[in-house]
Amino acid sequence: MDNNTNSTKRISTVRLAKMGMLVAVSIVLVYFIHFPIFPAVAFLEYDPADIPILLGTFAFGPLGGILLTIVTAIIQGVTVSAQSGLYGIIMHIISTSTLVLVAGIIYSRHKSKKTAIIALVSGTIAMALIMVAANMIITPLFMGVPRAVVWQLMPFIVAFNALKAGINSIVTFLVYKRISGFLHKM
Repeated sequence: MDNNTNSTKRISTVRLAKMGMLVAVSIVLVYFIHFPIFPAVAFLEYDPADIPILLGTFAFGPLGGILLTIVTAIIQGVTVSAQSGLYGIIMHIISTSTLVLVAGIIYSRHKSKKTAIIALVSGTIAMALIMVAANMIITPLFMGVPRAVVWQLMPFIVAFNALKAGINSIVTFLVYKRISGFLHKM
């Protein structure tokens, strides 16, 4: 093997290890930090799991963010959030994948503070909107409740998703530049 092949393998291994670390941090954060935002709908719990995923998205691109999302959602869904089962895994993948895909695509085109803000705001809006459709389709199937009941909860669902993504986006914005050197160093 030549030096380029060894260098490429090393970079891939280091990147994979860093992504694994971000997944682990995400799971630990959910384990220690989760609480309802609105007491009326206590099952909608805030957690900071998307922060390491967003950090990974900014460092490794939108596809890296989606991979982080899927791995995190599955591990979280069978461990610390097992009570939500397959429903929780699916909803986590849909919501966070939307957030990281939109934010990641926008940020990857021009990496600046201004673009990061635009990317995170756009991702937050996209997540809140896609979860309207996801909840109207998936929640009745998994929870056995009529769509009318889900629709009555929609103001809480939209506010929850906007707040969760917004808080996680703000923290990501404040933290990313401080740790980006570590994430990019190969």
